[in-house]
Amino acid sequence: MLIYFRTKKLQKICNNKSYSTRMYGSKMAGKLQQRLMELKAAICLDDISRRPPPRCHLMTGDRDGQLSVDLKHPYRLYFIPANDPIPKTDDGSLDWCKVTEIEIIEVFDPH
Repeated sequence: MLIYFRTKKLQKICNNKSYSTRMYGSKMAGKLQQRLMELKAAICLDDISRRPPPRCHLMTGDRDGQLSVDLKHPYRLYFIPANDPIPKTDDGSLDWCKVTEIEIIEVFDPH
């Protein structure tokens, strides 16, 4: 999958392990790198497991339209589909098989 980043700072956090280690510690930085490698290696979003450990899932409420994967508890990596237009199924839901581009928007503790 193609991966874009919302901000330059977020791109630096995600692409520079020493920087992410300083920000989050070594275990969290390692998990962040692992999830990014999984996302990059995937052909489409459907290739990412919806069960633990990554647990890729759609968000609701304030984060409707966003997705997340688990990092080191309680952190999550939040992203949105970046295909233009966003692929939808006939019933209007996200077509996971056709999402081939994402934009990383945040590393966050939702709790």
